[in-house]
Amino acid sequence: MAYVHFTEEQKQRANSVDLVDFLQRQGEQLVRSGREWRWKRYDSVTVRGNEWFRHSRKEGGHAIDFVQQFYDLSFPDAVTLLLGGESGVEWNQTDKSAPPPRKEFMLPEASQDMRRVFAYLIKQRFISNEVLSHFAHENLLYEDKEYHNAVFVGRDENGIARHAHKRGTYTNGKTYKGNAEGSDPRYSFHWIGKSDTLYVFEAPVDMLSFITLYPKNWKQHSYVTLDGVSEHAMVRQLELNPHLKSIVLCLDHDEAGIEAVGRLKDILIKKDYTDVSVLQSTYKDWNEDLKARHGILPIPAEKHPKLELLPYICAELSVLCESLSVYKDIHSLITECEEVVKPLMTSGKTVGENAKAVKKCLKCMAAGSLLLLENQCRQMECPVTRNQLIRKLQTSYRPHEDRGWLRTKAEDIRRDLADIEKQRNTPGIRSVEDQNQLSRSYLRLALDCVKAWMFVEMEIPTMLPVLEQNVNFIMTV
Repeated sequence: MAYVHFTEEQKQRANSVDLVDFLQRQGEQLVRSGREWRWKRYDSVTVRGNEWFRHSRKEGGHAIDFVQQFYDLSFPDAVTLLLGGESGVEWNQTDKSAPPPRKEFMLPEASQDMRRVFAYLIKQRFISNEVLSHFAHENLLYEDKEYHNAVFVGRDENGIARHAHKRGTYTNGKTYKGNAEGSDPRYSFHWIGKSDTLYVFEAPVDMLSFITLYPKNWKQHSYVTLDGVSEHAMVRQLELNPHLKSIVLCLDHDEAGIEAVGRLKDILIKKDYTDVSVLQSTYKDWNEDLKARHGILPIPAEKHPKLELLPYICAELSVLCESLSVYKDIHSLITECEEVVKPLMTSGKTVGENAKAVKKCLKCMAAGSLLLLENQCRQMECPVTRNQLIRKLQTSYRPHEDRGWLRTKAEDIRRDLADIEKQRNTPGIRSVEDQNQLSRSYLRLALDCVKAWMFVEMEIPTMLPVLEQNVNFIMTV
């Protein structure tokens, strides 16, 4: 592809394109969600002006990387598309997606009683009357006057309300839920006790369901909701309450919850919390467990699809390592595979047409990396078996770190190979740390090849119809 130059002014204009307008011009369906718009095709993605965020993976950005991510385009192609083609004329902007002026936080006006809230939470959600009465008495739960929503209040260290999560009490259709305008995410619904244990949940109903399921001495412990899967409320309560040393992550038993647990554990470890555990509901969440106890058919738990696929990939790697062990020059084999696979990984459509070849190359590169790691450990007089290395690979995989599309993964592999080549060609005797670094680089290359392999296995088949549609659209620009 010929080099395409864009001025800083062109890149700035491309990056400032209104994504709501951009998507709607292509016939995409968007739904208002507070100050943002939710994309129906990917319901975890919200856009606002020129910004986007993918909540399931905790990643986001602006217009250019949005088009690169979701339309599988290179940087030049993304900028060209956003600028409207060769003429450099940007998309006509509209004001229909402009967010309303931000309001100061105010609690919704309270109803004179809580009959609808109590009826909903007790009869529909099976939450304990005693638990609800406690939080109502503490002014942390009430019914709003206008819509009769359940309002879960989050207060700061001075007892001032800073956050309000609203949950609809009508049972017909999809239940409303959302936050009051101006809510501070650091102070979502919580309870702080005197013990050293903090239980972490996604939403207030989850927290109250858990307390109902496990009521013994519950007031002695601490509980916090994350307003989704954001860490801010958890981190803030730990800052304010240094007596909290043991953190139990009790997020939903689904793909997003599993990824969030891994991400939160990493955050806690970086903050020197060593007593971090995970407690999963039997069904999708704690309220589903509570429903099951009362004879209601619960929504089942969801396993993470990549964690389900990983053992099969590792088993295949074990067989492949045995086959490749006869090769004398594994480095050259890996380089040859990378040269074959790199151009194919630059386009989702091309990968779809050559999926078998791409997977074969990625498998060989992953297995070859493990064989080089095995040899490196032998040279360091720390021999390990291949099964041990494959187990190490499997336990090193973190689904919340497996982000980005195929082009990003191809770049990760290219960077891994460049690092390895640089380390191998450095003159002189390698120190112990140099040898350990090379070992880590081999493992990282194997892991990045596995991530790309899983992407081709799981994502490409579902992407092809969308990619075909996008290609047809781009050809008309």
